[in-house]
Amino acid sequence: MKKFISCEDASDFQLLIAKALEYKSNPFKDVTLGKGKRMGLLFLNPSMRTRLSTEIAAKNLGMDVIVFNVGQDGWALEFEDEAIMSGTTVEHVKDAAPILGKYFDVLGIRTFPSLKNKEDDYSELYINQFVKYSGVPVVSLESATLHPLQSLTDLITIQEVFEEKSHAFRPASRSLAEGRQPEKPKIVLTWAPHVKALPQCVANSFSQWINAWGGAEFVITHPEDYELDTRFTKGAKITHDQDDALKNADFVYVKNWSTFSDYGKIYCNDPDWMLTSEKLASTNNAKIMHCLPVRRNVELSDEVLDSAASLVTQQAGNRVWAAQAVLVEILLGLGH
Repeated sequence: MKKFISCEDASDFQLLIAKALEYKSNPFKDVTLGKGKRMGLLFLNPSMRTRLSTEIAAKNLGMDVIVFNVGQDGWALEFEDEAIMSGTTVEHVKDAAPILGKYFDVLGIRTFPSLKNKEDDYSELYINQFVKYSGVPVVSLESATLHPLQSLTDLITIQEVFEEKSHAFRPASRSLAEGRQPEKPKIVLTWAPHVKALPQCVANSFSQWINAWGGAEFVITHPEDYELDTRFTKGAKITHDQDDALKNADFVYVKNWSTFSDYGKIYCNDPDWMLTSEKLASTNNAKIMHCLPVRRNVELSDEVLDSAASLVTQQAGNRVWAAQAVLVEILLGLGH
């Protein structure tokens, strides 16, 4: 693996899931694999779970890790090529990234969208410039449009839980080879209210990974005008009827996102979209997922978050093993 910025960089989902679950059982089995390798974690935006889980994963593999908060600890970076730097930016990524490539063997980059200019955000300029100029593998710790480590974590958690729930489940490739159709979980991604406009990153990424995985019946439900980019949702059933979407669901992923077409807006903040125990009555004893942080009693009710149906803690714990599986593939690509 040369980089990890979307699901397209993962050639074998099942291999990554299997590796992650192996590390969950035995975190230090490859503790010398990253010996002598250094990872830089660069944050242009704040993080808790992503930062800590990736740092732990790298150290479980024997890597040295340095965290750098770009906005607080360094110069303001310019990302546009051929920019006339007469404003507030002090250093161009074209100059900074190659130096970072000398300091580190692997770079992790986290950046958020502005939610002001769709064309700029969806060009993924920031992370692509690090890929272009650093000369080392880049791992996305969330970008303007996607959050691949979170989505891999989500797949790991879904497979882990669903296999416990139904021993009949097998990955599609194996089941088809045996000449029978696999049992598929029904997964629902539901929009939730929020107090401010949030990026589409997690929803985009989750949709992209679930569709590419192909191991589920996938439904996305949201109010009118909250359609996501069809590049990521193609293959999913999309409905504005949350109650209908929830029927017989095995997993319900709750997430807010702002509008895509009229970019970065909040049109509707209807509290009726908050997930409650009453709404879950029509599901197949669905398990509830959220990437965190979560606004309690806005996105999700206390009764759901604190119930046995909630996977949010297990899901967040699996962030370590997702990052560890990806870093192993990166290290193997380097020849460690």
